[in-house]
Amino acid sequence: MTTWRPHPHIRVVAIGLHWRAGRLLAAEVRDDAGRIKGVRPLGGEIEFGESWRTALLREFNEELGIEVTITAEPLMMENIFTHEGAIGHEVMFIAEVAFPHRAFDGQDRIDFREDNGEAIVARWFDLADLDVPGGPSLYPTGLKGLLLGHKDGHD
Repeated sequence: MTTWRPHPHIRVVAIGLHWRAGRLLAAEVRDDAGRIKGVRPLGGEIEFGESWRTALLREFNEELGIEVTITAEPLMMENIFTHEGAIGHEVMFIAEVAFPHRAFDGQDRIDFREDNGEAIVARWFDLADLDVPGGPSLYPTGLKGLLLGHKDGHD
């Protein structure tokens, strides 16, 4: 297992919100012992000279091998967090994305690998099951409230 720590600088990232039957696709986030501590929508760092849109499309292509469609303007969020004692800082573009017709139909989970080779599991989660006692957290912290303030009946 890879031991991940936040980068020691401000990162600008783009993450995509994909919904299926009102459930959000998110990847498991694990602590150093391998326990699931939360989940986070898919996406990644915006490279120098790259727009947030291009980065988001690239990340889904690299991670899942699909061409997504961005369906809404992004929400913006600053994320200052601590993971395993290390502080991270991100500025985030968060946008709704649609998958190609029938992509991952019939699958409850998607397994893929990050650039560093780390195995990742993504599943669809009901927001009501996240950020509650006994349930995993939704990262970045505050995203659930932001989504509930903007959510208008996803299919």
